[in-house]
Amino acid sequence: QVQLVETGGGLVQAGGSLKLSCAASGRTFRSYAMGWFRQAPGKEREFVAVINSSGGRTYYADSVKGRFTISRDNAKNTVYLQMNSLKPEDTAVYYCAASGSYLPVTRYEYRYWGQGTQVTVSS
Repeated sequence: QVQLVETGGGLVQAGGSLKLSCAASGRTFRSYAMGWFRQAPGKEREFVAVINSSGGRTYYADSVKGRFTISRDNAKNTVYLQMNSLKPEDTAVYYCAASGSYLPVTRYEYRYWGQGTQVTVSS
């Protein structure tokens, strides 16, 4: 069992930055790939970024590539999402999730989910 808690969301102006954190419970954190997803009102939950269990591989959605960076600290059981050059279309609830797959990009591959944190980007 893995419990995930996201923090770091908030209100920011377009062009600004935010860093999300996701703290995981349990001693098996380092065995899971960790992903970030987001869901805007009235839209499907969409993939944002993923990092493999060791932290050596990452993959991003085209919409955030070059602006967002995913990282993890296995000693702290935490995964991060640094978001730069934010746009109003980045406004959504952001979720972190854990998966036993190598570098999963679909939500169906993730077993554990956090409760989400709201990110609002004003124009």
